[in-house]
Amino acid sequence: MLVIDSTLTGCGGCATIAAPGKSVARSCQDLMVFTTGRHTAKMAPFDTPEWVRDAVFYQIFPDRFAYSHQVRKPSNLEPWDSPPTVYGFKGGDLLGVAEHLDYLQDLGITAIYFTPVFQSAANHRYHTYDYYHVDPILGGNAALRTLLDEAHQRGMRVILDGVFNHASRGFYQFHHIVENGAASPYVDWFIIYRHPLVPYHAPKGQHGYEAWWNLPALPKLNVANPAVREFLWDVAAHWIEFGIDGWRLDVPAEIDDDEFWREFRHRVRSVNPEAYIVGELWHEAHRWLQGDQFDAIMNYPFTRACLAFFVGDNLFSSEAAKCGLGKIAPMDAPAFAAEVTRLLQLYPRPATEVQLNLLSSHDTPRFKTLARGDDSAYTLATLFQMTYPGAPCIYYGDEIGMEGGQDPVCRGGFPWDLGCWAQSLREYVKRCTALRHAHPALRRGDLTWLFSGQGVVAYGRRLGSETLLVVLNAGSQPVMLSLHVAGYLPDGAQLRCVWQDSVATVAGGRVDGVMMPARSGTVLEMVGDG
Repeated sequence: MLVIDSTLTGCGGCATIAAPGKSVARSCQDLMVFTTGRHTAKMAPFDTPEWVRDAVFYQIFPDRFAYSHQVRKPSNLEPWDSPPTVYGFKGGDLLGVAEHLDYLQDLGITAIYFTPVFQSAANHRYHTYDYYHVDPILGGNAALRTLLDEAHQRGMRVILDGVFNHASRGFYQFHHIVENGAASPYVDWFIIYRHPLVPYHAPKGQHGYEAWWNLPALPKLNVANPAVREFLWDVAAHWIEFGIDGWRLDVPAEIDDDEFWREFRHRVRSVNPEAYIVGELWHEAHRWLQGDQFDAIMNYPFTRACLAFFVGDNLFSSEAAKCGLGKIAPMDAPAFAAEVTRLLQLYPRPATEVQLNLLSSHDTPRFKTLARGDDSAYTLATLFQMTYPGAPCIYYGDEIGMEGGQDPVCRGGFPWDLGCWAQSLREYVKRCTALRHAHPALRRGDLTWLFSGQGVVAYGRRLGSETLLVVLNAGSQPVMLSLHVAGYLPDGAQLRCVWQDSVATVAGGRVDGVMMPARSGTVLEMVGDG
């Protein structure tokens, strides 16, 4: 067993988490890296939805989560439990989701993010051909109406995926140009290089129009055209009026036009001031998070940090490098604390509190696959995710141990046979979501680093009179930790383990005897201040 006395490295090993060029912190107060008032001197008014701070999201790929017999389907569907393919459909639908809301509620889910649901000839539905109608294989608009009503009755929110940079070859205005060439009234809805267009089977790059990543199936909309802008803004407002609770925006940086996104926000928020707008940006996004465009991003930098620390040397790095996650180098505890500190200080607090913090998505291999099947990496990352500022998001099936590599393998059918579930994993995720729901400090409180070293990180979350300490041992051996908390907790304060009947007392500015098995985490709640 490794015995660690955090006082030997100063206040929580604080010298290890100072950013390059910054002075080293010397007290616990100096290590309060996420605190009320940060950024407020320089930021413009920034209103982000209050409900997101308290939400636990669940991402659903609609074709693969649940199948309802109430929705009529075409006959040529893949078997539900067969390996997913690039072009095949399995027949999942929105009524299937509505019929399984009990499952989601039991898991602790309060919000759902759907990848696209509008009419499309692709199973992922990022090739939109009608923005005003839900795909009939998903049950059409009526199924979305039912799902929204039933979710809202349970206090659950629903956000949809908006694909506004590009449409599809079946999109009416694009098809009109294909049929009529330069005579089409819609010729300026796209960026045309030559006529006739060759949307199918053209030599590479010879299709005649601008397309996303030069893929002919995804003609890029000409957002400089006032008619196109108005069309997209109307779509955005229409579905908010219908009752959705926000938008996840697909590749929004491809629409390199701040005024477009400012008006998008205005139109959406004019309908629902609490609508959530989150962009798919894989990198730092200061430009879009100033209070006038998006509320948050899909926080892939958070994902990378979790993989680097909780998976570390065991990472299936070649798989990670094939997707947008890129190359990920292992991090030790001080490097992880430093990276988390950097992420927490990137944006104004109203944005940080609503970042969509994910461990997997439809665009990455599943976390368990990247961890080479190591469930302890997922449980550690999940406890961190649920005790960290921002909105945690679970990718469907991760909670039962689903695996899958690059798209399309990461988009398999959810197995509703309970015998296929990692039941203990799901129970652990439930405990973590319940913990987050039970403690406002984990959702809205300040974060203060207390220790980082020897594979262990410890931090406090505080809101008003509520204080919790989180300790995560990502190392391969058990640890007995003596945690230095002088200046953060008073002598005599009592700390109760939230999942066990044990109590520790602060004495001499320390919490002694914090026993941490290898690859484990614990949370201590202050129940008395002495």
